[in-house]
Amino acid sequence: MEQAGKIKIALAGNPNCGKTTIFNNITGAKQHVGNYPGVTVEKKEGHCKFDGKDLLFVDLPGTYSLTARSLDEVVARNVIINEKPDIIVNVLDASNLERNLYLAAQLVELDRPMIVALNMMDIAERMGVKIDLKKLGEQLGAVVVPLVGSKNIGTKELLDVIVNTKMAESIINAKVDYGAEVEPSIRTLTDAIEKTGIIKYPLRWLAVKLLENDEDVVAKVKAMEGTQKIVTLASSLRDGLKNQIDLDFYFAQCRHQFAVKAFNNSVVAVGTSDTLSDKIDRVLTNRILGIPIFLALMWIMFTAVIDLGAYPQGWLDTLFGIVGDYLGNVIVDEQLKSLVVDGVIGGVGSVLSFVPLIILLYLFISLLEDSGYMARAAFLIDRAMRSLGLHGKSFIPMILGFGCNVPGIMAARTLDNEKDRMVTILACPFMSCGARLPVYTLLIAAFFGASGYGGTVLFGMYILGIIVAVGVAVVMRHSVFKGEQEPFVMELPPYHIPTIKGVLMHMWERTILYIKKAGTIILGASIIVWFLTAYPMDVEYSQDFNAARDQVSEQADAQTAAILQSYGFSNIEDNAELNDMFQSMVAAADEEKDAEDSEDQDVQSVQQAEEMEAKPEYPDAFSDLQEKNPTIYAQALPLFDIKTRADDETGALDDKEKAEKLSQSYAARLGRFVEPAIAPLGFDWKIGVGLVACTAAKEVMVSTLATIYSVEADDAHEANLVTFLAEDPSFNPAIALSLMVFCLLYMPCVASLAVIKRETNSWKWMFFSAGLGVVLAYVFAFVVYQLALMAGLGA
Repeated sequence: MEQAGKIKIALAGNPNCGKTTIFNNITGAKQHVGNYPGVTVEKKEGHCKFDGKDLLFVDLPGTYSLTARSLDEVVARNVIINEKPDIIVNVLDASNLERNLYLAAQLVELDRPMIVALNMMDIAERMGVKIDLKKLGEQLGAVVVPLVGSKNIGTKELLDVIVNTKMAESIINAKVDYGAEVEPSIRTLTDAIEKTGIIKYPLRWLAVKLLENDEDVVAKVKAMEGTQKIVTLASSLRDGLKNQIDLDFYFAQCRHQFAVKAFNNSVVAVGTSDTLSDKIDRVLTNRILGIPIFLALMWIMFTAVIDLGAYPQGWLDTLFGIVGDYLGNVIVDEQLKSLVVDGVIGGVGSVLSFVPLIILLYLFISLLEDSGYMARAAFLIDRAMRSLGLHGKSFIPMILGFGCNVPGIMAARTLDNEKDRMVTILACPFMSCGARLPVYTLLIAAFFGASGYGGTVLFGMYILGIIVAVGVAVVMRHSVFKGEQEPFVMELPPYHIPTIKGVLMHMWERTILYIKKAGTIILGASIIVWFLTAYPMDVEYSQDFNAARDQVSEQADAQTAAILQSYGFSNIEDNAELNDMFQSMVAAADEEKDAEDSEDQDVQSVQQAEEMEAKPEYPDAFSDLQEKNPTIYAQALPLFDIKTRADDETGALDDKEKAEKLSQSYAARLGRFVEPAIAPLGFDWKIGVGLVACTAAKEVMVSTLATIYSVEADDAHEANLVTFLAEDPSFNPAIALSLMVFCLLYMPCVASLAVIKRETNSWKWMFFSAGLGVVLAYVFAFVVYQLALMAGLGA
């Protein structure tokens, strides 16, 4: 019970009853998310201080029942009977009260003080539903508090009741009446359990569960010493009752009657059934229009992610470029400079620049979830999936996979049928998670940004993921996991206007996980890739590059000295006008080069390439310098030409030296080892290194390429990764499409594989999932590459 002013509250309720909104309203950012010990069910706890008392809220998994059919249900009831929270807060949807009261009928049996948080009162009022709160409390043996969670109305009143210790202690739960035939057996078994003195579960609840032959409860009682008589007595009583009633349905029927009675005795007016949600559903869940509307919303979402996210992404790219340049000038040691600038900033910075796109994706997903539309999407897809022999409820874990495959795989536990659950777990990794988004957007920006089809390409990747996931599920359901289908039963919650706080909480939770991954897995991978690209140091070059650069410099100095001597000077500083003109030319050329580098997303445009060819040899600003002083301009121009040629020759030598060093690096050796296998897909050794590295996390593909190209680039790092890829002659749109498809279907990341192992409790299915991903990725990438070449995208 309550200790030292600390109160533990279990928050229970049906899915879509607004429980999470209330939890967020109370706890805010003071939340901790993990897993319950021994299982992969998410455990969410939150703290709150109110009226001088510490409140610990445990947000139980949303469930319709507390039977032992699914892992969620077992976990929810075990938390209550084992951890014995001081109070249960049962969140009920006032607009759908009768359906919600079935769970309340089971919660009152757990022998803990219960408060009913009657949520969505505003929707109930709009529907014309009127509820007598006092009578509802009497029917359940609970205190009833009305709330509107979406507007944070009633939260303070709920907390007032929770901290009122005297009120909590006075709450006496109602009892579900199991009839004259069963109640004597319940009393007999309850007395026998009480006499043992060794079982700490709620006595009446335990007696009912033993008579109901609840497998989980029976197994736990059998595991205790000295309980054999109890198990035998329960079995004997159950056998006696079987002659009078059908025990398979009787207990559930009694609870349902309890719920109906509570509803009838407390609801004054049932209201109209034709709500605003029903009117909206006539359009959004229409048999003909429903799926096209869903696909249109998905297309709009992905187009917006690409188009809107490009602006903040560009700002972050620039910021990391500035940081890299600054650190490059500050750090003296060359190897340390390369590690920090090329490895850390080049690798992790490239991945972090995609955070705005991740935030936008999670924003849209949160809006769809919180508005109630995501449940409709599952209802719509069920029609198509049902015809393929699949369960419509499987689509919800797949949709969750858009954010991250890990919670998507874990969400499969909500399926009651074991075969449906296994099929869903194996299909989920093919959904495009947020980790793949940076790979898509990088390649789209480099090769499809100028065409205006970026959003469509991204939409296509997500649709392909859905098609492959469904295809895998169909094959598995009709081969390895044959069996009867279970009916698809799902409650469609009323539409809500998502709360700003709720959406921001979802975005924050998911985005911070992405950032943490960048600070751990991706940082480690970037450093490893940097090491592989920077070493070994003792490389055999084809020539003495230092001597060649010195020779270029000496030739340039000699040519400059000859021209200055013809002007009558020994040094350019001897003539202020000539020196100023020369420096102005250099500054104008540098400024134009910076401007061209900033247009990296358009480098693939043929039209722009033609315009570049038509440009004069010198920057546009030179015409103004010429008009200003034609004589001095004519004298300075040869000097500028000498410097430009020397810089170009030196740059070419630098590029050749870096290319030779990189070609002899450990990374190149690793890449060339796998290159023969991936060459049919259009991939070279650089991509090969990325594919090996991204087994840890798909985003590592971006950081790997960024590190490789940073090492290969010039020291100024003026162009970003998009520019390097677009200008790389070994890359083209066909390869970009092939690589996107490969990353989509490639084996699940390490975290997903670990969850598959835990969910299936099998190494076999974990390795099967990894192998299946590799095979499908190779086949689909090969087909896409060949089709893209046929379409003329190989140039």
